[in-house]
Amino acid sequence: MPRPLGRLLTAMVTPFGANGGVDLATAAELAQRLVAGGCDGVVVNGTTGESPTLRADERLALLDAVRAGLPDNAVVMGTGSYDTAASVALTREAMQRGADAALVVTPYYNKPPEEGLLAHYEAIADVGLPVVMYNIPSRSVINMSAALQLRLAQHPNIVSTKKCADLEQVAQIVDGAPDDFHV
Repeated sequence: MPRPLGRLLTAMVTPFGANGGVDLATAAELAQRLVAGGCDGVVVNGTTGESPTLRADERLALLDAVRAGLPDNAVVMGTGSYDTAASVALTREAMQRGADAALVVTPYYNKPPEEGLLAHYEAIADVGLPVVMYNIPSRSVINMSAALQLRLAQHPNIVSTKKCADLEQVAQIVDGAPDDFHV
């Protein structure tokens, strides 16, 4: 039975040391402070956490440190990119290391059509880890339509969407999504 994600998840910054490397001890401490302050869990390796600038080994080490620091709380890991195969591999590794869900950003730069977006998200969701879609058109230059997100919400492992702006689209998703799907 998957751990519930809760209602309040904070997208963590990634702390760096004076040498420019990821400061894993401070990351674990920050995650613990966020939960002590009322968060149900955290998101690591999101865009707030500098995910595009971290190597895969750094992203996984950050997940390991935060997971160890929060054994009883939700830890969601950003595993998405514009590369489906890399996103699938990172999602699989995140699942094996104890992530509770994957935050998957809409592919940026190459601007896939709707059927490409559908295939991208389904391939990642087929790994078996719960997926939170992250539709952020201001960064990815693609706005996934409400209709596409509702179509993807039918996948048993796509459990939520993180939306930026466009409250009309949010209302359409809330009105049409399965009862256990969250925005």
